[in-house]
Amino acid sequence: MSLEVKVPAVGESITEVTIAQWLKKDGDRVEMDEVIAELESDKATFELPAEAAGILRIVAQEGDTIDVGAVICRIDQDGAAPSAPAAEQAAAPAPVAQESAPAAAASGAGEAVEMKVPTVGESITEVTIASWLKNDGDHVEMDEVIAELESDKATFELPAEAAGALQIIAQQGDTVEIGGLLCKIVPGAGVTHANAQANAKQEAANQAVASQPAAAASGAQTYASGTPSPAAGKILAEKGINAADVQGSGRDGRITKEDAQNAQKAAAKPAAAPAPAAQQEAAAPATTGDRNQRREKMSSLRKTVARRLVQVKNETAMLTTFNEVDMKPIMDIRAKYKDKFKEVHEVGLGFMSFFTKACTVALQEWPAVNAQIDGNDMIFNDFCDISIAVSSPKGLVVPVIRNAEQLTLDGIEKEVIRLAKKARDGKLSIDEMTGGTFTITNGGVFGSMMSTPIINAPQSAILGMHNIVQRPVAVNGQVEIRPMMYLALSYDHRIIDGRESVSFLVRVKELLEDPMRLLLGV
Repeated sequence: MSLEVKVPAVGESITEVTIAQWLKKDGDRVEMDEVIAELESDKATFELPAEAAGILRIVAQEGDTIDVGAVICRIDQDGAAPSAPAAEQAAAPAPVAQESAPAAAASGAGEAVEMKVPTVGESITEVTIASWLKNDGDHVEMDEVIAELESDKATFELPAEAAGALQIIAQQGDTVEIGGLLCKIVPGAGVTHANAQANAKQEAANQAVASQPAAAASGAQTYASGTPSPAAGKILAEKGINAADVQGSGRDGRITKEDAQNAQKAAAKPAAAPAPAAQQEAAAPATTGDRNQRREKMSSLRKTVARRLVQVKNETAMLTTFNEVDMKPIMDIRAKYKDKFKEVHEVGLGFMSFFTKACTVALQEWPAVNAQIDGNDMIFNDFCDISIAVSSPKGLVVPVIRNAEQLTLDGIEKEVIRLAKKARDGKLSIDEMTGGTFTITNGGVFGSMMSTPIINAPQSAILGMHNIVQRPVAVNGQVEIRPMMYLALSYDHRIIDGRESVSFLVRVKELLEDPMRLLLGV
């Protein structure tokens, strides 16, 4: 049977504590009332005793700040009966529960059903808990959605695998590997037993708080002496204060968060004879106004994108070639046929369909741009799965248009709209975001003039579109004002040579400047 150990209430104004140190490791055996961790609030440091004998399962890690009442660890009991003093402590605050608590424990709530992270995709190794839709201890029904999980590619729901009381193990915001334990569901868990546990925790917390003055007064020098807590260390670093210059008031001299907040940086010794210019500079007013900072935990999607972008920069021979395209022919076609096109196909005629179609033609003529490296092999594709970079509320996602070479302009436009809508709603599936062979990204919608896009691994090339600017250009020996766009092709030089990359981009330029070629296939 697994016993949850939660952060006890340690003071009226204290709402959270920081785990200063685990004195036992995950998987170690602990005995009843054995000190297993040191917790630290903004006012004091205290010890956390084990509430039962068994195997320790750590939930919150060293340095984590968790709320009072949150699960900090679990103890897998080995079936041994609790000692008499512990039973008396648990029963003392509520005499009525003295008989009912053992009865609830003896009757058993049924074997707990462990819920683990399911396999959600071939390339996904971990997920982040976006939100728990049920609280710890709530009753849940079979197949009821209890949480939302988020991978680097999609968000999906987690249904309950049984009916019973929910025991949350991994907290909101935690990143858990595939197969990792998320929660347990205990059929028919008793309320009286939970109350007895809470009373025991409160008693342990009171004993810990009561013992603090004596421990602090002892003045014993230990590993904690002069050591700042994680929260205190952060504050001291921001102030630029050395921990050695701060007197700790915590247990055994540990520097608490309150000590760090009250610490002042030692004033620099004045120069013997400061120059007049230095005096004027010292008298200058200090910076005024709001100087707030905000810290947010990176989402799983953002962390994965960051990791993959750095990986691509480090592992590929990436190079970028540029060209420019006169957009007047396409803009003239759109102006002439956009109303009729929408009337017939029920979708607008945008630029993306022209660029996608032009790229599919060029990719079939220069297959290396549509290929990828796999170890010592090169994989060439006779199809064009075009990835379209889309900005969503959760970050950049890249859904794929399958077999784009077989689609007409209206078919491409419909797929772009469908995938973009699902991306903004967070409804894209794993299959819709994997397996592309070439990527198109349009920074021009945000006003980008020119950029060098990073390859979307394991692909070997990416085309960057930019904003359209009216510029003077030479046309048949005459200077004319034309709507011009810069194009950038970033490619992996290990598989794509300069001749192929430049020729590919020139071919795209030709098809866009003379759209009739797309219709005639020339």
